[in-house]
Amino acid sequence: RDNPEMQRRCQEVIDRCVALGSSNPIRSAHDVGAGGLSNAIPELLHDSGVGGLINLSAIPRDDASLSPMQLWCNESQERYVLGIAAEQLASFRAICERERCPYAIVGVATAEQQLVVADLERDQAGVIKAEARKDAAIDIPMDLLFGKTPKLERDTRRGLNAPWEVLDTDALDLHEAGLRVLAHPSVASKNYLVTIGDRTVGGLVARDQMVGPWQLPVADCAIALDDFYGFGGQAMAIGERAPLALLDSAAAARMAVGEVITNLLSAPIAALSEIKLSANWMAACGVGDEDARLFDAVHAVGMALCPELDISIPVGKDSLSMQARYQAEGAAVQVVSPVSLVVSAFARVADARAALTPVLEREIDSELWLLGLGGGKRRLGGSILAQVYGQFGGEPPDLDSPALLRSLFELVRDAREEGLLLACHDRSDGGAFTSLCEMAFASHCGLELQLDRWGDNPFSTLFCEELGVIVQVPADKRAEFADLIDHHGLTHCAQRIGRMLAAPRVRVLAGQKVLAEWHWQALFDAWWSVTHAMQALRDTPDSAASERAVQADFNAPPMTAKLGFDPQEDVSAPYVMRSLRPQVAILREQGINGQIELAAAFDRAGFEAVDVHMSDLIEGRIRLNGFKGLAAGGGFSYGDVLGAGRGWATSILEREALREQFRAFFSRGDSFSIGICNGCQ
Repeated sequence: RDNPEMQRRCQEVIDRCVALGSSNPIRSAHDVGAGGLSNAIPELLHDSGVGGLINLSAIPRDDASLSPMQLWCNESQERYVLGIAAEQLASFRAICERERCPYAIVGVATAEQQLVVADLERDQAGVIKAEARKDAAIDIPMDLLFGKTPKLERDTRRGLNAPWEVLDTDALDLHEAGLRVLAHPSVASKNYLVTIGDRTVGGLVARDQMVGPWQLPVADCAIALDDFYGFGGQAMAIGERAPLALLDSAAAARMAVGEVITNLLSAPIAALSEIKLSANWMAACGVGDEDARLFDAVHAVGMALCPELDISIPVGKDSLSMQARYQAEGAAVQVVSPVSLVVSAFARVADARAALTPVLEREIDSELWLLGLGGGKRRLGGSILAQVYGQFGGEPPDLDSPALLRSLFELVRDAREEGLLLACHDRSDGGAFTSLCEMAFASHCGLELQLDRWGDNPFSTLFCEELGVIVQVPADKRAEFADLIDHHGLTHCAQRIGRMLAAPRVRVLAGQKVLAEWHWQALFDAWWSVTHAMQALRDTPDSAASERAVQADFNAPPMTAKLGFDPQEDVSAPYVMRSLRPQVAILREQGINGQIELAAAFDRAGFEAVDVHMSDLIEGRIRLNGFKGLAAGGGFSYGDVLGAGRGWATSILEREALREQFRAFFSRGDSFSIGICNGCQ
């Protein structure tokens, strides 16, 4: 497991095969995951309507003592099982060898619907002799694996929910509640998690976690482009409300699907049916009434909600042993996970530039609207507000009307297309108060929130976690937006809730009465507290304090790009004869993954980019004397560690002919070279 360089080599082989179009030697493919080859190979054969002869001795292994069962069932990762056309085996071999990707011919497909796993004889070309069978480890009909096996039945019953204490808001202080909610780890800034990763690797990321000129991690969804020339791509988001399953597993599952859809509302998706889901189910089956809770959750989503929304779930996985037992001070302790559904959603976007973010437009007179699906309910069961006061009970939020969710999707889509929306942010953990504060943080502005038309209880109004979104609408577009709301039948779901302030404060009013007021920095400090604590432990206290001081400065100047050139100008024109399109070798080694964006950049600058693998140079298929430029790409060649580039360099320096070829290239007066990342090393 956990070898990204090997995964990269596998992916390069698959990419090369796919690029051959109708000559693609791959007829079918299956990843190797749970169950190992015992699952992947039979499923590959079954999907093609054939049986198979599998040669155990051909399966690669580093330990000769592995038993047939261990070879057949181990779950080693970074592996694929491929069905290759026999007549194209030579071309597939050549691709694997060029990419230095290990491969093995482990079997042949047969018309007979029988699965045989044994040590089989092979001919001189390494192809298994179908007629040669010795003692088989497995010799069974395919129907035994994929026939009409009886459905698994589990005898379970629904139990009573634990007597969770219900939150009483009468004794709460609104000012303190706001600060507590923002400091909860589920709500607080995830900056400490986000900044440790490269958010732009590959060159096609149009929307990452960070938004706005102050770069805060409050984006609802991610968007990646299809290519380096257009603006189409895919939007991705995640939804999960696992804690609610302690109160109502079906509601928690519906809320997870609802959350992932409201997260995607900021992306320009044409229709709800274009969203595809991946469902990751987790439960502690066999414990108490967890089986019944899982059944209720799966039925609610798979049999009711998604069919009604016309959304499919083509892929997913499950982990049904989510419990741990251990001894503590001589006593047995059992930890059980609630039924959890984590939903990943993907959808096509035609133009990533049309996506909205939580960043408010400060230069336009505007209004803030809440589009909520609670139907007037403001349920606090399982909410962050309840949790920060040590309570959890009560009725949890739920998606009571899938039809309203569909209408909300269509309303936001139409309003975006008509230019009625300036910003958008979903309501989730921490309620509308958290969503609004995040919008204020990302925009460095204050807010004035008016509860008159919104709700009579400020706690349930501000902190309930019913599904919904908050949008910014130009003040002069109010009538048009209201008409569109009415057209979609959502008048009872929409409230005008507030406006921006230039001053650094967030104020909650009921009529003319100020219910609570916070300084922007006090709210930000609470929201940033988890990141500060984590960074102080992981990095250094001084650097964590320094970053907090900068981030919490309301008057900090925004980050802006000040280019020293006109981006529309063809800056390479004076130096590149575009009519000739000089060739540049995009050089890569095993594990390199930055070659595509490097080639795209040179192509845009007027060069003809040529893919050159080190194996091409070593085998003499390509020589450098035909190139004007040499660009060594970045990635994980020989491991992503300090000095990893030495392995790549050694493959040149220790081969005299190759070393001389590079020396001759560098000493020419008409050549250039550039190295990126690992290529630079």
